[in-house]
Amino acid sequence: ILTSVSIALQAEGFVTRVYSDGETALKALIDNPPDIAILDIKMPRMDGLELLRRLREKSMLPVIFLTSKDDELDEALGLAMGADDYIA
Repeated sequence: ILTSVSIALQAEGFVTRVYSDGETALKALIDNPPDIAILDIKMPRMDGLELLRRLREKSMLPVIFLTSKDDELDEALGLAMGADDYIA
């Protein structure tokens, strides 16, 4: 889904950057923040919830979770931690 979302956004004129794991994404989001971050809950090396927690320590970058994990607890936790939206 990562590639498909990136291609669709690029087709609409958006510039995208794709990271395959949470640790790499966190460093990039802090060092060179985009206008918005789209995260998955299930990410290697650092899951999306932990990434959001660490990101919120340094930034109020808008974050949307786009995930196949349709779990009400994860959704509530993500939103409570500061995600702007959660799409499952």
